[in-house]
Amino acid sequence: METKTARTGTVKKRTTKAVAATKRLAAERAAKYRREKRNSRLRRVLLAPLRWFAIALATALLWVGSYTVINPPGGYYLASEWIRLGGVQRDWRDLEDISPDLARAVIAAEDANFCDHIGFDLKAIGQALEANAQGKRVRGGSTLSQQVAKNVFLWHGRSWLRKGLEAGFTAMIEIIWTKRRILEVYLNVAEFDDGVFGVQAAARHHFGRDASALTLAQAARLAAVLPDPKGRNPAAGTDFMNRRARAITEGARTLEGERRAACVG
Repeated sequence: METKTARTGTVKKRTTKAVAATKRLAAERAAKYRREKRNSRLRRVLLAPLRWFAIALATALLWVGSYTVINPPGGYYLASEWIRLGGVQRDWRDLEDISPDLARAVIAAEDANFCDHIGFDLKAIGQALEANAQGKRVRGGSTLSQQVAKNVFLWHGRSWLRKGLEAGFTAMIEIIWTKRRILEVYLNVAEFDDGVFGVQAAARHHFGRDASALTLAQAARLAAVLPDPKGRNPAAGTDFMNRRARAITEGARTLEGERRAACVG
């Protein structure tokens, strides 16, 4: 009788241990499942921004790349001016249909080192920062490439977000486009008067002739309005406009003589 009771107790103990082991194993598996599920959720949270960044980057690259063969329709600013004014003047012209004097005048006025930099003119940026720090008239350090990025793909403004996006688009433009294409797009999207975009519309508006027929003097006066297209008139005979036009004319001749605009032909 005692032996049978002992055996029964032993079986109960073994059963209890087996149940406990089974519960412990189940608990360990449940804990492992919860850890894996938590880690999986964490990986998704951490990888989601990277996926969205990759998608955004691929979209931007396709967008920029498409404009190597498609002429940009404009941009946010041009569209906003079209809405505000009820229409704008714009007539696309390929670079070969634009006066070389005008191309050189614009480079001389806006970005003399256009052919030498890779989208960012560090020297010009440094000079702009120094002038601004000294309280002098605020100068910009934007290259033609940066202005194309802003005018074609972004909006006007001074936020850090826009500046960051501008830097990214500028890099992509410089990598994917040729210098000739960058200049060609710039000459067709730049504003030259209220609602007047592109050199063809500007040449017709201000001088009554095609962009291909502008003289160097006319090209220089047209380029002189670019920092302030709504506030400057290329036909104005003010001392400032005369001095500015002369400086641009000399700069354009220097670029031609030193072959510093050779990247655009």
